[in-house]
Amino acid sequence: MFFEGKTVWLTGASSGIGEAVAYALAAQGARLILSARRVEKLRAVQAACANPERHLILPLDLADPASIAAAVPQALAHSGAIDVLINNGGISQRGQAAETDLAVDRRIMEVNFFGTIALTKAVLPSMLERGAGHIAVVSSLVGKFGSPKRSAYAASKHALHGFFDSLRAEIHDAGLRVTLICPGYVRTDVSRNALKADGSAYGIMDDGQRNGLAPERCAAKILRALERGKAEVYIGGQETAAVYLKRFWPGLLNRILRKAKVT
Repeated sequence: MFFEGKTVWLTGASSGIGEAVAYALAAQGARLILSARRVEKLRAVQAACANPERHLILPLDLADPASIAAAVPQALAHSGAIDVLINNGGISQRGQAAETDLAVDRRIMEVNFFGTIALTKAVLPSMLERGAGHIAVVSSLVGKFGSPKRSAYAASKHALHGFFDSLRAEIHDAGLRVTLICPGYVRTDVSRNALKADGSAYGIMDDGQRNGLAPERCAAKILRALERGKAEVYIGGQETAAVYLKRFWPGLLNRILRKAKVT
């Protein structure tokens, strides 16, 4: 029961990986701060958690700096301290780079990158003052390599790796830890909610997601990585091999990606 009694702030908690992580943490006795934009869905998640009365619903829009600025004092006033911050909120993409409106690129970067680092920077001083804290970031396997129809999404995840790898080195001696989590295909609505080239929702569940890892299994692997203090973890099926192809045989991976039937 590694998380028993710890306060964990979780973004993107209303569905998918975040929802599964919320249930897993609550089952271990954690006190949760559940954030996302959809308040009604957050209430449903809270009610389904073990000990729902211990958990706080804190609506948050990662694309709105004012929303972040208002949420952090509320979280700290409620809990006194944040032991673990899990940056899970984000949005995916389904569209060719040449056809994607620049406003869509900007929105994906605003939510996935700038919103995440804004929240982290707002929480970080309290962790540094205590000399304790763990920051987790749900990136993606495409934070390690690019994929067709995911240009802005991959860019946002690559940016997270650059920022949080740097932050990890800076805060290690202060007693803080950083874990980058890279899921592959997980059975969630991430593709349904992904943005098309014109900014509308894709609305379709990809075959990869449909046949992907169950969210509960993904959540269990995330909690295990946090318990072990992992710097980085890859979660998924055979698609995780692409990380190693990129590292050791990049030319081969390039050929595979060019021929891949990516939706």
